[in-house]
Amino acid sequence: MTKKTKSQISAEETMKAAKAHSRRGVLKSAVLLGSAAALGPWVVQDAFSSSGDLNIMMWSDYLPKPFREKFKAETGINIKHTPYGSNEELLNKLKATKGRGFDLISPTNDRGSQWQDLGLLGSFDMNKVDTSAILPSMLGISAKFSWDGKPRHLPFLWGTEAMAYRTDKYTTEYGQLSYGDLWLPEMKGKVMGRPHSMMAGIGRYLEGTGELPPFTEAYETEEKMRMIWDKITKFAVEHKPWIKQFWNDADGQINGFMQNGVVIGQTWDGPPLRLFKEGKPVRFMAPKEGAFTWVDGLAVPAGARNVDAIYEFIKFANKPEMGGLLANETGYNSVSTGAADHLTEESKKAFASAYPGDALDKLWPWPATPSWYAEIRNQYRDKFVAA
Repeated sequence: MTKKTKSQISAEETMKAAKAHSRRGVLKSAVLLGSAAALGPWVVQDAFSSSGDLNIMMWSDYLPKPFREKFKAETGINIKHTPYGSNEELLNKLKATKGRGFDLISPTNDRGSQWQDLGLLGSFDMNKVDTSAILPSMLGISAKFSWDGKPRHLPFLWGTEAMAYRTDKYTTEYGQLSYGDLWLPEMKGKVMGRPHSMMAGIGRYLEGTGELPPFTEAYETEEKMRMIWDKITKFAVEHKPWIKQFWNDADGQINGFMQNGVVIGQTWDGPPLRLFKEGKPVRFMAPKEGAFTWVDGLAVPAGARNVDAIYEFIKFANKPEMGGLLANETGYNSVSTGAADHLTEESKKAFASAYPGDALDKLWPWPATPSWYAEIRNQYRDKFVAA
């Protein structure tokens, strides 16, 4: 192709950030009431209260205890963290509360059009944000998550989804490892993954074998998507016996490797890299097709109340030493300028192990995911899970 796709352009931006800071510094009425009850008592007890607390709904492993404690010690503000494990869970909770009850949330950069359709987000006052503290390329990615001329997304952490495996039970090397390794005969009954992204991995694997057109074409029209995903789903259903477990969050990935007999999986980078740094026989590595890449950011729900605390959090999180702390503790990658200078040797070693050779040149950002695509993809995912 001579014309660059949106995902290729986005890939270049993310790659530049990763390569320039390759030491991990670069590193979601009655109907309402019924939905709120289904979500649990936290809606009634906490979500609609206003206090000196900062109410954050964020990925389950993004706010480690040392970070929360340092934030409170410096600002006097207590973080009240409501965790979640997927963008879909975040979307559903905010729809249930009509954008109320939380001051900050953390949607992924490819989900902007879905949030725009819902009308549940406020915007940032950029006069209160020191943009020099954030890597320019990451700000550029978040800038696409905006509408009406107002910024809706600020980068917080970036990371990848790729391959992880038990080094005491499987041997491979960079350049050979592939998403297709999940489906080797000897891996039957020993595989884990997140259903919809594992299916995307199948799509990119089959693209590499010449059995499918470029996977990015699935995002262009419903007709192309159904053609590609019909074949992906057929492959996935035929290989359902290979699945030991599906995961939804960080704990599920760790338990899969350490307790449930998983040998190989398609995972986020953070959980297996934490195991790697602890000396466990687990390695995370980009496959030859390239690691799926994302930027999780900060967004302000329309009903946010503790506005001053929001900007205190942004200021604090983007300090170089706090960016380094987040990277060291979570295994994900900081977006803060200068965070690389605050990484531990273990974190540097883990990053080099995960992205050897030309892996940073092959980062594959998730394309923008429109609502129609997500809805149809969920239908295919459900067929796979139910098979």
